[in-house]
Amino acid sequence: MKCRIHESEKQFMLLALELAQIAADKGDTPVGAVVVQNGRIVGKGYNQVEAQTDPTAHAEIIALREAARNIGDWRLLSATVYVTLEPCIMCSAALMHSRVQRLVYGARDERWGGVGSLFDFSHDPRINHELEVIPGVMEEEAAQLLQSFFRKLR
Repeated sequence: MKCRIHESEKQFMLLALELAQIAADKGDTPVGAVVVQNGRIVGKGYNQVEAQTDPTAHAEIIALREAARNIGDWRLLSATVYVTLEPCIMCSAALMHSRVQRLVYGARDERWGGVGSLFDFSHDPRINHELEVIPGVMEEEAAQLLQSFFRKLR
C-alpha cells in the first residue's frame, strides 16, 4: 500500500534517506530519522550501532535525544518523526515515551517492527499514548537502500 504525505513534508523524508545513506557509508545499517516540530527540524539521526558499539544507537533514539535537547523538554507532544524503516520495538517504545504525535516511515520491518509488523505499540490500549502512523512513504527508496547495503555485506 502506497501512502502519501503532504508535498511540503517530502523534504523531511528525503533528508531521512540522506541520513540513512550516511549510516551505510559508515558501515551501519542504513536508517535515518528526522524529528520535526511546528514545521522545523529539531532532531536528526542515523544508525550508529557499529560506530559507537552501542546497541541503542538507532537513528530514532539519536534523533529523539537531539530533539529533546534542542527544545528543552523530553515531551515531544506535537512532533512528527520521519524514519526510513519501521521503528523496532525499542524505538517504538521511545516514541511512545516521548509522546511523539505522528510517525511517518518508509519500509516495513517484518523481523523487528514495533508499529504494526511484529508488534503494535502505537495503538495498544494498555499504553496511555496513541501514535498516528503513516507507513509506506518512499518505501521503495528506503527498501532499496537496505537491500543494497545487505547485498554488499554478503
